[in-house]
Amino acid sequence: MKKEFQLTKEGVAELQTELSELKNKLVDVIEAIKTARDQGDLSENAEYHAAKEEQERVDNRIAEINHILANTEVISRHSKTSVGIGCSVTLKNGGKPVTYHIVDSVEADPLEYKISDESPIGKALMGKKVGDKAEIKLPAGLQVYEIKEIN
Repeated sequence: MKKEFQLTKEGVAELQTELSELKNKLVDVIEAIKTARDQGDLSENAEYHAAKEEQERVDNRIAEINHILANTEVISRHSKTSVGIGCSVTLKNGGKPVTYHIVDSVEADPLEYKISDESPIGKALMGKKVGDKAEIKLPAGLQVYEIKEIN
């Protein structure tokens, strides 16, 4: 049976670290709720309401991460012959080459050049080989990139 998410080992480790940090934070939030509750009237207690909202946010993220980890297939590096999840691909369109790491949408972080296989760039690259050209729709218009390297 195919899992819902395909993550790299690094992506799983990042989620496990975040989960651990959230569990520690939850202890602090519960303590803040207790302290705020001890201040009396809860109807006008901003600290209490803020702490309860933070508890809900942390609880929801913990549940989300647990769901992702329970439904994840850990993938190893993809083959170097074609672009797929888990590989790095170097592109060039005249200027300086740029390297993207293709990941599941859960791991995507464009600022770190981790792009989802479901993003416009990711979709255009999936299955391509070194030397292939990929047409990518960007806000600046259609760009053509050549695949220089796959790792």
